[in-house]
Amino acid sequence: MIRIVSLILITLLTSCTNEVKDIDALFTDQELITEVATDVEILYSDSSYVRVKIKAPKMIRHVENKENIEEFPEGVNVTFYNEAGRAQSWLEANYAIRRENEGNVYVKDDVLVYNKQDDKMKTLELIWDEKEKILKTDKPVLIMQPSLGDTLFGFGVVANEDFSRFEIKKKMSAIKKFDGLLDEETSGNSRSSTPEKPNL
Repeated sequence: MIRIVSLILITLLTSCTNEVKDIDALFTDQELITEVATDVEILYSDSSYVRVKIKAPKMIRHVENKENIEEFPEGVNVTFYNEAGRAQSWLEANYAIRRENEGNVYVKDDVLVYNKQDDKMKTLELIWDEKEKILKTDKPVLIMQPSLGDTLFGFGVVANEDFSRFEIKKKMSAIKKFDGLLDEETSGNSRSSTPEKPNL
């Protein structure tokens, strides 16, 4: 009689284990390891000073293959500071995603970079390389420098974080209206340089 009871218990436990596995399979990793925060302010320090501040109305943190992925679906505002703690430049966009392992932040949709001299850069997409401390894109760019009275057009740019130095990869001396060029780029579905929302 004892042996029969033991056999029944073993069978039940095995059955339960299989059912748990089946139930777990119904849930995605995203549902299990996703965190949502609102009115976010993140500070990044370098040695003894705050180097960067990120503000966003909403942040979704995913974990994918042991990598933290921070998504900002409602836009982001980034402030870059110098060693004296003074704001030097700003980066704004309607969407951003940060991949921690890569050390890159990908931003897109109405991207604007500007500095304390009021120099401005507009583009469709931008990659902020946190490790190299540079901003880069291969998309059309419009750069306005009021202090110099210059407006520059081109394709692709590499700039430092405080936007005091930049290099346009392909300058254009004459170009049609910039907003129209942006519309063409968007309708042409040419966004391969920036990953879309992660499929988690």
